[in-house]
Amino acid sequence: MYNQEGKTLRNRISDIYRHTVVGNFIMRPFYKLYIFGLRIVPDKLIIKRSFKKHMGYNLNLDNPQTLNEKINWLKLYDRKDLHTKVADKYKVRDYVENQIGRKYLIPLLYHTKNPKDLRPENLPDSNFIIKTNHDSSGGVIVRNTSEIDWVSTRKRFKHLLKENHYYSSIEWQYKNIEPRIVVEKLLTYEDGSIPEDYKCHCFNGKLVFVMIDFDRHTDKRTRNLYDPNWNLIPCNWGRPYGKEVKKPSNFEEMKLLAETLSKDFTYVRVDFYLVRGAIYFGELTFHHASGFQKFYTHECDFKFGQLLNIKNNDI
Repeated sequence: MYNQEGKTLRNRISDIYRHTVVGNFIMRPFYKLYIFGLRIVPDKLIIKRSFKKHMGYNLNLDNPQTLNEKINWLKLYDRKDLHTKVADKYKVRDYVENQIGRKYLIPLLYHTKNPKDLRPENLPDSNFIIKTNHDSSGGVIVRNTSEIDWVSTRKRFKHLLKENHYYSSIEWQYKNIEPRIVVEKLLTYEDGSIPEDYKCHCFNGKLVFVMIDFDRHTDKRTRNLYDPNWNLIPCNWGRPYGKEVKKPSNFEEMKLLAETLSKDFTYVRVDFYLVRGAIYFGELTFHHASGFQKFYTHECDFKFGQLLNIKNNDI
């Protein structure tokens, strides 16, 4: 799990493996062995063991009560083809356009299945992000193409395209995504800083709370949760409280968009960015923190769990 001081050793090793060429070269054989082991172990067993390790108690799949328990139940028993489509950061664009309109999409600048195509002549001069469509590895932010080591970048994405996020997360929606590289416009505030995203957690098609993270790329990361009326919820989920945030002027529009995009799903996190008064869609996430992130109090986990109805899903 995460703590207030930053990332665990496992997360730091994962960052080295994913984000450095040397780390990938050294650790890839061990990673392949690890993934091979995961492929022959039943999903339920892996999830139950991981839950006990991260949460400190046994996962009850027969009668899940907490939000984290229900998220893990959904990982096993709520598997639909639509989940695969919208978890794909490239194909989800069609879904979003059909549901709420193209104007909410971050401009797509380039896409390819071949990492050799990542060359300055194929891309804008500045201000974009390169990422894959099939995992949660983050991306490469490019402020100026002349400042990027393109050889290392191509090697990095070559390795990423070979990974299948399903085998390390047991989140089924990633299993059959066709890997691709996407390049999007980099959203920034006027001072050039990266905007916070508004993570709208929707249960059974209704917004239940909005999560906002601050200083996401530092060890001082904080988080607030707000209810649908923009009241601060006295619950910490994995992070300490952050600075107070005023209700956005277009919050009601964001709420409507989130509920429209969530109507086909039991539980989903709909992410948005607010930049210069405009709303931009970020992504759809079906299992926040893979269902392994502790609330500061178990009561909050239980309280939110009671609001999520999973009975409409058949095992």
